[in-house]
Order: sequence, then structure tokens, then C-alpha cells
Amino acid sequence: MTDMPPTGSPAAPASPAVDPAWAELYEEIADCPRCVLAKTRTQSVPGVGPSTADIMLIGEAPGAREDERGIPFVGASGQFLDELLASIGLSRDTVYIANVVKCRPPGNRDPEPAEIEACAPYLDRQIAQVNPKVIVTLGRFSMARWFPGQSISRIHGEPKREGGRIIVPMFHPAAALHRGDLRSVIHADFAKLPAFITEAGIGASE
Repeated sequence: MTDMPPTGSPAAPASPAVDPAWAELYEEIADCPRCVLAKTRTQSVPGVGPSTADIMLIGEAPGAREDERGIPFVGASGQFLDELLASIGLSRDTVYIANVVKCRPPGNRDPEPAEIEACAPYLDRQIAQVNPKVIVTLGRFSMARWFPGQSISRIHGEPKREGGRIIVPMFHPAAALHRGDLRSVIHADFAKLPAFITEAGIGASE
């Protein structure tokens, strides 16, 4: 789920410098021919953030603005994500953000199973490189990796602990653009994150 280009919205975040640790992988993603999305993308949208972040957010697929700029979450839902991060004292500089699918599906349709499968090795490598202590899944397509068969409306905000890592399923920020009642729900779910971050030992003295 992604949002269409906003009209009259604030300027998108400036393009950040890419962590050198990502150079090889991002080049592979930029040239990827593994699925039909390679034929329609303007450019790939691999991810953004430090390669050693403790917290990783995984969305679904790039939208129109992301396709133009090559950076995830720079449209209207990205502005809401920035608001959510700021509400708990975080920012894009301190987390790693990626999507399940690295190229925009035409018309912002949902990613198809074959497209998710084609991109899975890239996401695997991103998770392995970052090795985050907390993963926040944004939307049902990223949620399905850790919570197969579950409904986002039923388990949002309820974490799963797996291999020393905490995975927290949440609604995609774009959902709040279509359903205003979800805005407060998503804020409430994000408000739970500091406790999970503390539980994971993030920020604790070495």
C-alpha cells in the first residue's frame, strides 16, 4: 500500500548519503531484472539508513514519489512516518527503512507474490547486514513474513519475539491517508515501541 504524489505538501526529505556498506547491494538492485517491475520502474528504491541500525522498518512497495527519487517513504505516507518516528524520539537518521518490493508496482497496485519472491533475497541480505534488534513491519505484505495467515487488524501492535529479535506488526502509514480513524491507532501502536526498544537493550550501556 503506497500513496499517490501529494498536492501542495511539504518538500520531501533531501537525498541522504548512502552508507558505503550498501554500495554493492544497491547496485545489484538498480540493475535487477528478476520480475516485470524492472520494465516499468523509473528507478529502484532499495532502502535508506545506516547499515548498523538497531531498528528496521519494512514497508510494502514504493509509490510514485519514491519511484522518482529512489528513496522509500518520501510521499504523504512518508511525512506521516516522520511524524510517528519523531513522536517517540527517533528519526530517519537512526533507523533503517526498506520495502518488501524494491520497484514500484504500476498504478500503486499491491505487489504480487512473484514480485515479493523475486525481491526476497535482497531483503534477506538487508536484514542480515543491519541485524536489527527490533523490526517494525508496516502493512500486511511485510507482516506476512513473520505472521503468516494473520490479519493486521487483529495483531497490530502486538510483538513477536524470535531469535533474540522483536518484530512488531503495524498498519502501513498510508492506511491512515485512506482511513482517518487509523491515524490514532497507528500513533498508539508507535507509542508502544519505546518499551520494546528498551526490552531489546537498545541504548543500554555496553
